[in-house]
Amino acid sequence: MQTFAVYVDNKPGVLNRVASLFRRRAFNIESLTVGHTELAGLSRMTIVVNTDERGARLVEANLYKLIPVRRVDNITRAPQIARDLALIKVSALGDARTQVMQLVDVYRARIVDVSPESLVIETTGAEDKVDSLLEVLRPYGIIEMVRTGRVAMARGGSVPHGIAVTGTARQSAKADDDPDIGNASV
Repeated sequence: MQTFAVYVDNKPGVLNRVASLFRRRAFNIESLTVGHTELAGLSRMTIVVNTDERGARLVEANLYKLIPVRRVDNITRAPQIARDLALIKVSALGDARTQVMQLVDVYRARIVDVSPESLVIETTGAEDKVDSLLEVLRPYGIIEMVRTGRVAMARGGSVPHGIAVTGTARQSAKADDDPDIGNASV
């Protein structure tokens, strides 16, 4: 698995362009999360792809060909913090409710909603931790579940701070105004 932090302009259609690139190149996206960054007008995508080093270099090179892409960091080998978030609705009737609540404590998760027949649990952590919690809750009856996918950040100073406008055709602000620059076939 390769993990990329991709910084893109926060504009309509960007997610579609990035996802289309992966589709055209026949790479399966294992996980994709998108959110705002500390810089106005810039979003960060955390993309997890099942590929080798050669494929990772190809992905990175092709991402830089897309106009809205500002920076691509392959953080696979960098020391990193990676987390998943899951909301899990579990059947919890009678004695099972107490048992589920004890499991939630063991996994340092939280109960965020209670109804007469179910509990909604929020858990955040490494993918293995979330998977493990799901396995112990399965016998009680998982009614519904949603997961965010991986978000990851390099530790310390592993990735330089700040976004540089990069890419072969992105060396000047003038390039942003030229519709023919950067539209090469990806």
